[in-house]
Amino acid sequence: MKHRQEEDDLYRKFSKHREEENRRIREEIQDEWERELERLTNRFQQEMQIKKRRPDSELGALTLRHQQERADLEKNMTLRRDKKKESLTRKMLEHERAATAALVEKQSHEMMELIQERRSEYMAESSLYLDGEEAPPYPARAPPPQPPLVSKFHIYTDPMEFSDVDKIAISVAQEDQKTFTDLVRQLVGRCATDVEKARTIFRWITVKNLNNIQFDDNLRGDSPLGLLRGIKHGTESYHVLFKRLCSYAGLHCVVIKGYSKSAGYQPGVRFEDNRFRNSWNAVYVAGAWRFVQCNWGARHLVNAKDAPKPGNRGKSDSLRYEYDDHYFLTDPREFIYEFYPLQPDWQLLKTPITLHDFEELPFVRSLFFRYGLYFSDPNTKAVMFTDSTGAATMRIAMPAHMQSSLIFHYNLKFYDTEGDGFDGVSLKRFVMQSVVGNIVSFRVHAPCSGAFLLDIFANAVTPREYLTGEPMKFKSVCKFKICCAELQTVMVPLPDCASGEWGPTKATRLFGLVPITHQEALVFAGRELEIQFRMSRPLADFMATLHKNGVDEKRLSKYVHQNASDDIVSFYITFPEEGQYGLDIYTRERNGPTAIHQNGSTEKEKHLLTHCCKYLINSSKRN
Repeated sequence: MKHRQEEDDLYRKFSKHREEENRRIREEIQDEWERELERLTNRFQQEMQIKKRRPDSELGALTLRHQQERADLEKNMTLRRDKKKESLTRKMLEHERAATAALVEKQSHEMMELIQERRSEYMAESSLYLDGEEAPPYPARAPPPQPPLVSKFHIYTDPMEFSDVDKIAISVAQEDQKTFTDLVRQLVGRCATDVEKARTIFRWITVKNLNNIQFDDNLRGDSPLGLLRGIKHGTESYHVLFKRLCSYAGLHCVVIKGYSKSAGYQPGVRFEDNRFRNSWNAVYVAGAWRFVQCNWGARHLVNAKDAPKPGNRGKSDSLRYEYDDHYFLTDPREFIYEFYPLQPDWQLLKTPITLHDFEELPFVRSLFFRYGLYFSDPNTKAVMFTDSTGAATMRIAMPAHMQSSLIFHYNLKFYDTEGDGFDGVSLKRFVMQSVVGNIVSFRVHAPCSGAFLLDIFANAVTPREYLTGEPMKFKSVCKFKICCAELQTVMVPLPDCASGEWGPTKATRLFGLVPITHQEALVFAGRELEIQFRMSRPLADFMATLHKNGVDEKRLSKYVHQNASDDIVSFYITFPEEGQYGLDIYTRERNGPTAIHQNGSTEKEKHLLTHCCKYLINSSKRN
């Protein structure tokens, strides 16, 4: 109640200050309007006195001019007033946010002191009846920032471990509480550990969808939604709210300020102003400080239109809430890719990095870490430079358990424009994607000097899901800026094959086709070539298409043949001339459902065949 009274007083102070400032602006603009109008009127009267013997037409024109000047003045004064109000509102909001954060800091400290006092009394009473070793008590004072000794993986390996406490958070979020005490008791009352307490608060914020709450203009502090009025006024952020709730739960929590690679950021951008300033939290749980980013962890409600009204919990069990678990207790070595604190100690790294180092780190998204991806080359930077031939290669490593399910895609466009074509050809055809072992490579050949943006996407699907032909949603995992200072070699686009990776890995992963003769994506051949696969399961039909820049695909169809005998399938290619060719291979399951794939399906004998793999072939007489 004491804290509520302090907050009420603060909001009354905010309201009074806003009213006073708005009144001051209105009075200033009114005074200026009256002075300018008087000046304009005096000038008009003087001109009318001079021209009073002129024809009525001239006097009429003068009157019209005066009316137009008055209308222009009124318009300009209105614009000036609105601009002043906008500037003032921005400054007042910054001041109010700082004042609110200071109040929450003070109140959080008081609440932690009170809880510690009660905890000490309880421990003293309990010690009379307890024997043996007890777990170390939660620290009474906030420890200094230090890197955690164990990773998030050692705390929990699967978010489903929190299914029970997550259900509590979702249930509590369906109703509104009148006090923070009531809210926190409902959230953490059944939690067994400090990690579970932090988890329920995190999930409550991610579920509550605070940005979409409808507030009444006459919101009282003692009403259920009055609890979140700081969100309505913009004076309290997710991070300040998380800190407040943690203190009521007896958890040490800090708000950290710094830079983030947030919306609008692109690799290569320097942090020279306040455009990408951000805030986040660190909470002390499991014996260490750990990062939490509630704002980035929040996701939309699936079937949000079916969300129950406050007080109506009838449909809550049928709803599925999405959120990003990556931003709960994120490991410092992953968090530093997206967030850079102004205080180096709060990197929570054994060896802190500089702001320049942060800018050079590859631009990755949470999905990158969720899939367990990492860069096989430690020299991989956000900005990659091509060699003299215009080539640069980005390599991403996959963990063993994800190799059979991860599918990658990419997009290439010019860095400073939305253009994605060069001389009428898609820039995608200047990128060669291939998979060898656990490494997926993207080799870019710049068609001209300049800067390019390479966006790499991924999705985890089973082979069966892939073969259903349903559209797949790829999400960005990382981006690179590719810089080509000069180009000494004229680059030509790759043959116009089906999109996606080159090489036989895809055939093995999806169809169990094991390459016998050619394991690499790039093949050097003479004027004839045979490519063989071994089938590890029955496949019904095969077809191959040959592609070459500047040559119609139909003209090349007669140069490709295939034959299947027992478990061996062979493709025979005769090249009509030297040059670079692309070979697309299609097939389908013999006993499975008819399949079609969005990026490369074709029809043969009324059966829809799915793209299996493709090769890049350089044919010459010397091979």
